[in-house]
Amino acid sequence: MSAVVVATAFGGPEVLSVVEQPSPEPGPGEVRIAVRAAGVNPVDYKRYSGTMGADPAQLPIRLGAEAAGVVTAVGADVRATVGDEVIAYRAAGAYAAEVVVPAEALTTKPPELPWDEAAGLLLAGCTAEHTMVATDVHPGDTVLIHGGAGGVGLMAVQLALGRGAQVVATASARHHDRLRGLGAVPVTYGNGLADRVRAVAPAGIDVALDLVGTDEAMAVSLELVAERSRIATIVAYARASELGVLGLGGGPGGDPGTEIRAAARPKLAHLAETGALRILVASTYPLDQAAAAHREIQAGHTSGKIILRP
Repeated sequence: MSAVVVATAFGGPEVLSVVEQPSPEPGPGEVRIAVRAAGVNPVDYKRYSGTMGADPAQLPIRLGAEAAGVVTAVGADVRATVGDEVIAYRAAGAYAAEVVVPAEALTTKPPELPWDEAAGLLLAGCTAEHTMVATDVHPGDTVLIHGGAGGVGLMAVQLALGRGAQVVATASARHHDRLRGLGAVPVTYGNGLADRVRAVAPAGIDVALDLVGTDEAMAVSLELVAERSRIATIVAYARASELGVLGLGGGPGGDPGTEIRAAARPKLAHLAETGALRILVASTYPLDQAAAAHREIQAGHTSGKIILRP
């Protein structure tokens, strides 16, 4: 049997529980992994909050999309072997002691990369890399990142700097030292944001990334960036379509960037292995405290990744 986190109803974190289910067996093209750590992401709680629909036929809902662990069984036509240490993304139902995933979801885990960091690498990392490619961030650019201290934001800051750009990142004051430590120029969001950005980037902003979905983020981006093709959001899909900016990801009308994100996985693992990309873990919880993990991420004050450990 395997411990699995499920949402038994639609609502808040109180609907989450841990149940025992039969250990899954991999079919052709699949592998089973013993999960060592699983990443927690905002989309996980949105699935049972009702914001993405509330069809009772979907219940109970298994949660999670990324994990790191050890291969324990392989199906037919799979090149992985038992004992391989891997990162799995997309890994449906990753909040579990064991999970079966398609073999193509696997990326080799660098041996020195800790399990918690490996589990938090790919969803945020692939999203951040998609924003880099879609907006063509290159040396000499100045990039404004709204929400620079979040999971995707911290990845985007580092990837933009790695591409030779300068970065201005919005965040609350308590996260400014962390952003400075990475090499970004932090600014506080709120009234007067555009003027504060101009003060620290007098030569102008070339690219803006909205990772928070606020009206302020979009308004300031439109005010400061000349080319709308170099403004991207991963949240405000309806406004992206309306305003002619890029909507990136799986939301309505968004560009999923499937090929870009697939190509990003080994690249991100390599960057993490060499220390060129840091996965900043904010907190960890045991699997049976998934509800507490979701309360933390819903509060919106976390800087870095939240991780569950079976």
